[in-house]
Amino acid sequence: MFEQALRRFRSLVRKRQYILTIHALEEMGEDDVLDEDIANTILTGHIVERQVDRATRERKYVLAGMDCAGEPVNVVLKMGPTGKVVVITVYREEE
Repeated sequence: MFEQALRRFRSLVRKRQYILTIHALEEMGEDDVLDEDIANTILTGHIVERQVDRATRERKYVLAGMDCAGEPVNVVLKMGPTGKVVVITVYREEE
């Protein structure tokens, strides 16, 4: 359903054209997620939801996939104003 957005995200990640927000970095530390895990999730995962901000109409996407060790991880991202992918947050599902 979101194939075009996913292709664009993957293309930019392959070129290392993405940035991590401070919130994403904090969550990465809490959930033991590395930069490589985020890239792997984006390159091999799938978009499970698109969210639209009511005020700004900005779109962000929830992507589910696996880290480099094969453990599930979710990434919330969007296209930034500079044309780079912005990783807003990352989290693991509670078991």
